[in-house]
Amino acid sequence: MPTDVVMPQMGESIFEGTITKWFKKVGDAVQKDEPLFEISTDKVDAEIPSEVEGVIAEIRIGEGETVEINTVVAVIATSGTSGAGSGRSDAGAVAQPAVSQSDGGSSESAQASTASQPKPVEQPIPAPQAQPTPPQVVVEVRSSPLVRRMAREHKLDLNRIKGTGSNGRINKDDVLAYMKNGVAAPAALSPATNEQSAPPQVAQAMVGRLEPMSRMRSIIAQRMAESRRTSPHAYSVYKVDMTRVVRLREASRASFEQRHGVKLTYMPFIAAAAIDALRRFPIVNAALEGNAIRYHENIHLGVAVALEWGLIVPVIREAERRGFNDLAVAISDLAERARTKKLKPEEASGSTFTLTNSGIFGGEYGTPIINQPESAILAIGGLRKEPVVLTDAEGNDTIAIRSMQQYCLGFDHRTIDGADAGRFMTAFKDSLEKWNTPVE
Repeated sequence: MPTDVVMPQMGESIFEGTITKWFKKVGDAVQKDEPLFEISTDKVDAEIPSEVEGVIAEIRIGEGETVEINTVVAVIATSGTSGAGSGRSDAGAVAQPAVSQSDGGSSESAQASTASQPKPVEQPIPAPQAQPTPPQVVVEVRSSPLVRRMAREHKLDLNRIKGTGSNGRINKDDVLAYMKNGVAAPAALSPATNEQSAPPQVAQAMVGRLEPMSRMRSIIAQRMAESRRTSPHAYSVYKVDMTRVVRLREASRASFEQRHGVKLTYMPFIAAAAIDALRRFPIVNAALEGNAIRYHENIHLGVAVALEWGLIVPVIREAERRGFNDLAVAISDLAERARTKKLKPEEASGSTFTLTNSGIFGGEYGTPIINQPESAILAIGGLRKEPVVLTDAEGNDTIAIRSMQQYCLGFDHRTIDGADAGRFMTAFKDSLEKWNTPVE
């Protein structure tokens, strides 16, 4: 029998996925464990391998479509099966006899009814037409949670939108096309609003290209907006003298890469300093739950990774148990697998504190948005040499060139006070400026 390829469940809390790319087309041969298609979910982007060897007989769900888990997205013809036409031609074979039987039945009924003319007159009674089923159509609308949210935000009636997805499912592109055509007036639920031409004219007057957001982009947008609405954000910015760390890294980077197989970056130094400060001030690693504060037993450190198509936060679990070398290897491994879409869903969720490196692009510092349900996030600024006034033990001042870096702690002011943030940042700063852990 042909083998169905289904949308996999990529985690307990994931119930749908978007196919972002097909690596194969109908008629292509596919090997077992060869990447078949790419999906995007609430947690990760991932390549899905084929579970069998065969030929692509049918692709049912196209790129950009979002479907629920366990939905059949393709069919693979394995050895001994007839291939692509088997599934759909069978459906046609069932439909055709039904049509021919209906034709034959209607001729017999016409002959049988020649003696009784009045009955055919009664057949076109408009009773079936008198029962149009708009209520059923409303209930039967097929759409994803994202589409329903867009409909609520823009006050759209999904019954007026034609779905182009599987079985008439309405996808995000359908909603955007509907809005682009000028029907998405603020009161689109009322028939009268279709007569209002002002909103369509404004949309048509805009010059440029309208592209639908990727699933990851739309999820990031939703999460960031939710975080700003949820947490009263406050910020604390500290400048750290990284000269000691810079010199140590330069002296150790070649031997470290030779021994451990990964490049020695500044991130493991920063992560180790943050973990040390979180141990001393656990409120920064805590989370608000209703009217209570959850003090986490472990530090699950999230490290944001910028991708060409968005942003993802891989998580180092129980980071407080890891030594410096282990941290460096884990950070490198998770970042590489995030860029190659090899992360598992559980590796991109469950963090208790997050690091984000906006300084890699040259910025002084960033004011980050908290990764819910955490209470704090630390943004790393750009590293640069600056003239700094140094004071010795006798109080004498000198000017020296030092490697300086700014860090910004964004925190939820419901759980963390400014004093707590200041203590945490002071401990973090001291760990880096007085670094005494050998790098081997």
